[in-house]
Amino acid sequence: MTKRIADARADEDGDITHVRFEGNTRFTSVERAIPMAERGEIENTHVVHPTDGRKDHLRTNPDGRNYNNLDDMAGDK
Repeated sequence: MTKRIADARADEDGDITHVRFEGNTRFTSVERAIPMAERGEIENTHVVHPTDGRKDHLRTNPDGRNYNNLDDMAGDK
């Protein structure tokens, strides 16, 4: 069974730090969500592994809709 992200929080730099899954009231840290996404436990999401020294991060799969983008959920756009 996969989880779906319903909301996100960002820090002052605009980096996504936490996500909230549908049906949950509490947020989960991105550090905890990344391994879940790598195991295929989060719907419509993948992990980006930058090669330029930046840390790994979550990204929703492109589908032409904005409402399910993490930045939009966090209010950054």
